[in-house]
Amino acid sequence: MRTRNAGGLTLVSLRAYWRFLVVAYQFGPLIVAYGRDKRRFLLFGRSRRPSREAQRRRANSLLDSLLTLGPTFIKLGQLLSTRPDVLPPAYIDVLSSLQDDVPPADWDGVEDVLKDEVGSITQTFDDFDREPISGASLGQVYRATYEGEHVAVKVRRPGIEKLVDADLRVIRWSVPLLKRLVGEGRAFSLENVADEFAKTIREEMNYRRERRVLETIRERFEGDETIRIPQSIPEVSGARVLTMEYIGGTKINDVQALAAAGHDRTELATRLQRAYLKMILEDGVFHADPHPGNLAVADDGSIIFYDFGMNGEVEPYIQEKIVEFYIAVADQNIDGILDAMVEMGTLSPEADRQVMANVMELAIADVRGEELEQYRVQQVIQQVEDTIYEFPLRLPRNFALILRVATVVEGVCVTLDPDFDFIEVATDYLGDEGYREETARKIATNAGQQVRDTTEALFTVPPRLDDVLSTVQREALAVNVRIEDQNNVLDRLARRIVYGLILGVGVLSTAVLYSFNETPEAAIAAAVLTIPFGILLYRSLRPDKGLSAQPQFTRQEMRRRRDEDAAGESGGMVLAADNVQQEDASTSADGDER
Repeated sequence: MRTRNAGGLTLVSLRAYWRFLVVAYQFGPLIVAYGRDKRRFLLFGRSRRPSREAQRRRANSLLDSLLTLGPTFIKLGQLLSTRPDVLPPAYIDVLSSLQDDVPPADWDGVEDVLKDEVGSITQTFDDFDREPISGASLGQVYRATYEGEHVAVKVRRPGIEKLVDADLRVIRWSVPLLKRLVGEGRAFSLENVADEFAKTIREEMNYRRERRVLETIRERFEGDETIRIPQSIPEVSGARVLTMEYIGGTKINDVQALAAAGHDRTELATRLQRAYLKMILEDGVFHADPHPGNLAVADDGSIIFYDFGMNGEVEPYIQEKIVEFYIAVADQNIDGILDAMVEMGTLSPEADRQVMANVMELAIADVRGEELEQYRVQQVIQQVEDTIYEFPLRLPRNFALILRVATVVEGVCVTLDPDFDFIEVATDYLGDEGYREETARKIATNAGQQVRDTTEALFTVPPRLDDVLSTVQREALAVNVRIEDQNNVLDRLARRIVYGLILGVGVLSTAVLYSFNETPEAAIAAAVLTIPFGILLYRSLRPDKGLSAQPQFTRQEMRRRRDEDAAGESGGMVLAADNVQQEDASTSADGDER
């Protein structure tokens, strides 16, 4: 029960107000910088386009702010790294390295959570190691022994619910303010992200739900000895505690240890990729956090999956369209790629298809290897993400997760095998599972239906046309016209006509008053009243900044971006080296503990 003060405000509300001030202080400089991009002198002036290097600096500043604000905003940053329709590519690159790694919580609080959920530790478990083997913003994992078996116990961080509740209020209050700084399409995406984040983080804190997802995916791989998923133990699990069998293994990106153990790394990469294709295209539910800390290799060569808190579901319709997308990419069918993107809702039907076709052609050309069929889907996705931000477009939540999963999984696979070919594996999988034949069969069926419809029309249209002509001849034809003006073209035209008429009358009145009156006051007053309508007419005649903007993905633009990337690469080498060293250190520690 929430305690109220004398003014009637809940403690959570007071905490939210304080957090709002802290968040505003952290993000204030970035918001001001973005406002200056929209209007060079903040309130007026032309817009400016920051360089990629400036975007990287701001992205690193955003990363520092998220880390400073704590667990909720770390999770928000991870979500934003999957949303290229909200942030530019430079931000996506930086936030993709955001690690959900925070200092462990105080043991006394953890023990209280365990007592509330599963009872006394000494009576419930044979042994319990109080040092966590891994820690995250929402929970941490401990090793224990239960009924003689080694288990891993995941415990929700004490007090995290109140912090998340307050931070979600801050995010909800901030969205209307941020929407004023962005365009209509991106404003929709911002609101969508806020709603999605609130739903996602609450789901991730519910360990009962995670256990259900874990068991569902485990059942789908039952009988497959090459994939291992820990079995949960419901007797010692609850909403804030999840106990599962402990399976040790070598971290999947520890290539030296894998090679020393005699594992075929190409086979591991292929098996991992096919496992994710199965989850996404066949099962409809997938493990959505495939970074190396959540993947390991057992002594027998099977791949182990950990941590199912972040997961996603795929509707059958989207599954079908993803299959069509993969087939189109494999066949280098640009129109097929664009059609699949439109049907999935990731590309607006109003977007310039020629511009998008150029983007895809350049993307595929850029990522081809020495051989014609060797190219990287991760780089294709990167080019698509660039385009998604520039237009902008709207990404369904689960499709954003799928994009992110595809990118991370391919990165893991390339670590295992530098020559790994994602498209070849995906094409083989689609062929083995019969998806290619099924797609061809659907195309043939649709073509047959069109032939039947055309044949039927040859016999039914002429008599109907004859009836219409007879009606016209009798002058008894009435036509009802329904106009759909989704883009408000008629409304804008009407306003232009009204503004033009008023402006014309005002100019004429000003001229008459100036010519035939000895005192200029009346003419000045008429001019002052007329000027606003001239401004309104000018603004109504300006072209919209929308999907029909000038193409920004010409070959010259792509060369300019590559030049900027090359110039900024030297500046990012030190940061990249630090990240690699930190990741290697954490990888070694986690590998030893597991």
